[in-house]
Amino acid sequence: MIDHATDPAERRARLQLARSAKIGPKRFQSLLQRFGSARTALKNEHFIRDRVAKDWRPATLDGVMREGKGLKALGGRFLLLGDPEYPDPLANSASPPPVLSVLGDAGALARRAVAIVGARNASAVGMRQAEQMAAELGRAGLLIVSGLARGIDGAAHRGALPHGTAEVLAGGIDKLFPPEHAQLARDLQETGALLTEMPLGVEPRSELFPRRNRIVAALADVVVVVEAAMRSGSLITARFALEEGRELCAVPGNPQDPRAAGPNRLLRAGAHFAEKAADVLDVLPVGPAVAAKPPMLCEFADILPKRPDDKAELPPEDDANGLAKLTAALSSTPVTVDELCRRCHLSNIEVARLLAEMELDGRLERHPGQYVSLR
Repeated sequence: MIDHATDPAERRARLQLARSAKIGPKRFQSLLQRFGSARTALKNEHFIRDRVAKDWRPATLDGVMREGKGLKALGGRFLLLGDPEYPDPLANSASPPPVLSVLGDAGALARRAVAIVGARNASAVGMRQAEQMAAELGRAGLLIVSGLARGIDGAAHRGALPHGTAEVLAGGIDKLFPPEHAQLARDLQETGALLTEMPLGVEPRSELFPRRNRIVAALADVVVVVEAAMRSGSLITARFALEEGRELCAVPGNPQDPRAAGPNRLLRAGAHFAEKAADVLDVLPVGPAVAAKPPMLCEFADILPKRPDDKAELPPEDDANGLAKLTAALSSTPVTVDELCRRCHLSNIEVARLLAEMELDGRLERHPGQYVSLR
């Protein structure tokens, strides 16, 4: 877990590093673990250039300051990974965004949450189910999370509007999509929040939606799929949910409707059956959504589309003895970091540093609950 930075210079440096080209969430965390701070990482540009690109340059301080002013003018703020208000489930996920831009009530993100996702070209029945389920779950005190898309997402947000809902955007927070949901986005700021990891001005593009979906899944205790064709974005969200150890529910549908193919296949593979809010409440975990077990995907492997891999990794410097010990102790089966410390007779600091090197090299996979495995 990255510590909260109170020093203004370090916060600005984290913004610079996070907004730099080719520095994704995993690289950001690995560089902070290696150097101890973003300021130190930025002073070691040669290290990053050697491992990313010879012409790599950090984002300018002027650029991030302009973005901050623009976000403030919209009534928003930055949440940095490590800040007290940064939502814990997302912070403990496999790939937490280093920076979130937030409009509305950031405190709403601390509530326990259910994500409701589904088809954009949803049926009238599916939209009614999503809206009613969201309203009932909202009345039960849960935050409803979705992606502001047409169809099921919009219905879920509308149902939860009086009680609190969070919209995760694929582009910049000033680039709402679809445009017909602009009023809905304004309304929800009274009881909920809009958030994105993208900088201001970034247009929502197709490759950004899977990144948005991972945040939707990680924020929630339970992910509910209402309608989804096979190989749809909603099933990518379902994959992220399983990888993060979240509970997965699916609403059954007419087998003659292709929009029911995804949920029906998920149900056959073992997803929880959900027709109403009470079914979702039945599988809501007792504790917060921080997985204490490695993810189990084998039953769903032939159903769920593969997610885009985060290739933002760096090769490590040589530390042969420690790396050899860790490599020997690791396998494709996830194991806790504490167990690695015991097996390898290394300190927590040494293991954290060496794991960061392996992750930068693309040889390590992190899982929720402080589990790691070889890729």
